[in-house]
Parts: sequence; structure tokens; C-alpha cells
Amino acid sequence: MKSIHVIGAGIVDQEGFTPQALELINRAELLIGAERLLTLFPDFSGEKLVLGKNLAEVVSRLQNSDRRVVVLASGDPLFFGIGRTLLRNLPEELIEFLPNVTSVQYAFAKIREPWDDAVFVSAHGRELKDAVDRIVANDKAAVLTDETNNPGAIARELLSRRRGGYKAYLCENLGTEEERIRVTDIKGLLEFEAAPLNVLLLIKEYEDDAHQYVPTLGIPDDEFVTVKKLITKEEVRVITLAKLKLRHDMCLWDIGAGSGSICIEADHLLPNGRIFAVERNEECRQFIKENLQKFNTRNVSLIEGLAPDCLEELPDPDRVFIGGSGGKLWEILDTVDQRLATGGRIVLNAITLDTLTAANEYFGNAGYQVEVVTVNIARTRPLSDYKMFEAYNPVYILTAVKD
Repeated sequence: MKSIHVIGAGIVDQEGFTPQALELINRAELLIGAERLLTLFPDFSGEKLVLGKNLAEVVSRLQNSDRRVVVLASGDPLFFGIGRTLLRNLPEELIEFLPNVTSVQYAFAKIREPWDDAVFVSAHGRELKDAVDRIVANDKAAVLTDETNNPGAIARELLSRRRGGYKAYLCENLGTEEERIRVTDIKGLLEFEAAPLNVLLLIKEYEDDAHQYVPTLGIPDDEFVTVKKLITKEEVRVITLAKLKLRHDMCLWDIGAGSGSICIEADHLLPNGRIFAVERNEECRQFIKENLQKFNTRNVSLIEGLAPDCLEELPDPDRVFIGGSGGKLWEILDTVDQRLATGGRIVLNAITLDTLTAANEYFGNAGYQVEVVTVNIARTRPLSDYKMFEAYNPVYILTAVKD
């Protein structure tokens, strides 16, 4: 198999290709790319193969080819491009990349805005919620849209979350005679029919009044909406988060999420992580949704169902918090044990000796390192003539580390 050169196309026709890139294209025996890129080379003497929805066929051709091949891509092939797919399916030592200016770089240059502090979001073939989760977590975003997750759909999702404080630049058909950049706000995007080739740049100008609360570690209990104040108390919550020992890019399961207080606090400790709030109770789930919106969470996904049945489709966890088990503690622990990597941590909060004893017995039999901390909280009573303390039931915080 000969080397495969993956060459990024310039913004403006062949003017964007370097002499080296043009020489490689002229020497190629097979030229692969989107139809609009292949038309840039009408005099190419070898075979042309249009790259569209036939990606599997193209990969198969490349795996069995002994010809000189050039794959044309837009901008940088390793920036939301075909490069990732080729590296997954072909020996990396056979692939040579020649990147070019991306549409995102070009768009930021056209609006005269630095882009090194922007987040880059591809909405191609993914859930709209996931794309918007990344947008709302940042002040500056460049979004690559598709036919379904188009600028209008993104605007509607942002407005439904009351996140309308962005200035929007709709950059269409960049580098062509039809190039157009329209400047508006989130509501204004609803009035535009965007060209299929577009980049959406969003720059935050203000924070909606509903989302000016910036939580710190130890959010007061009264800030959460919850069922009859059934919530992990502020002080217990802080200790629980400390025992979880979270790092920025971990995956956390919050089983029996209740009001969502643990996962909401964890969200700000896991800026690059993923959090799954698992809750079976419909009323609790409604309150979780309200709390997630209030605290502007970025990486929390609400999972409806009864654990452990609903855990199967989740990615493997690095950390697990169990606040409620619905009477299926051993089944949940069995499932978690099968999915948790060595060195992973489980933190379980128990208010009864029965739960503590059962969990301690399980982890002892499974060979975990176990630590139990008893937390007794007493607070002064508000609006009282005397400074008296009101005690809460003790909470047993069990930490289990998998050997």
C-alpha cells in the first residue's frame, strides 16, 4: 500500500493550495473528495471518486489500494474532518496530512475577532442538546451546523434555556462569490434561512437575569427546589465531593440523584467531564430539570429509569455516587463493580445502619478498600430568641476504592 496524502483545500479555489499540494495532486492516480472539491481540478487525468455518504466504500478502496492516492478535504482534515476516520481505519504511518486554513479560522478573520479562546462545536450527526450544552458553557463558540441542527434549531434551543445573550455571526458560503456574513442576535437567527455551507459564530454579550447566580462549593440548601427538602445537606455534600476526589475530565454516575445537588456541584469540578444523574421518581426529575437550568450546568445528563437496568447504555464511570438505591443496593453495586476500573471510587451516603452494613459487607467481600465517616450536623435555629442548635440525623459516608 502506497502513502495516502490528505490535503486540505483552501478557501479560495486553487489559490489556497501550496505548490507542494498541487504537485501531489497532479501525480496522483486516484483523487477522492467532495464533488465541489473535485471540480477544482477539471484537467485531472487520473480516476476521480466522489466522497459523500459512501464513506465505508471509500475506506475499503483505500485499504486495498496500491495506487498513489490524494484525498481532498476542507480546511484542516484533522479538525472535525475525515482525518479521524482515516486514522481509525488505516495504518497511521501511511497517511500524510497537509492542512490548510479552516472555515472557522477564515470566519473569525472576516469578523476581526481572535479565536484562540473559542470553543469549537460540531453539530453534525449529534444530539442538539449535546451541542448546545457546550455552547452555553462558554463565552465564545464556533459551531459547524448541519441540515437538522441548523442555526435556527440552535437558536430555538438556546432560547428555550433562556440563553439569548449572544451576538451571532452567520457566515455563509465562505470563499465563494456567494459569501455573506450576517450579524444578528439569537432571536434574529430564527428569521434567517441559512445556506447549507455555513459557520455560526456566537459571542456572549450578557448573561440573562435568570442565570446570574454563580455557585460556589457548598451551595445553600434553600437554593435548590426539591421534594419536601429531601436533599443532601450542604455540609454533607461538601464532604461527599471531597471523598469522590474528582478530576476535571472524569465520568461520574450520580445514582438516586434526588434534587440533583451532588451532580450540580460536581459539574463545576468537572469542566471537561461527563455526569449522569440517574433518577426514577418523576417528581424528582422535574425538580432536577429546574435545578440544572438554574445553575447553568454544562455536562450533566438526566437519565430516567430504575438502576441498575438503566445503567447499561452509559459510558463506564470513573466515580460513582449512590444517594439512593430503590431497594436494589446489591444489584447496583454488582453492576458498578463490573464497570468500574481499578482505582475507581464509589461514595455512598447512608442514613440507616441497615444500608451501611449491607454496603460495607458487599465491599468487604469484593476486596475494596473501605472507609466510613460519620457526619453529625447541627445548625443554629433561625429566627429564634436564643442561640440554640438543631441537630440533624447522622449521615454515614462510605468510600470504597477498587483494588
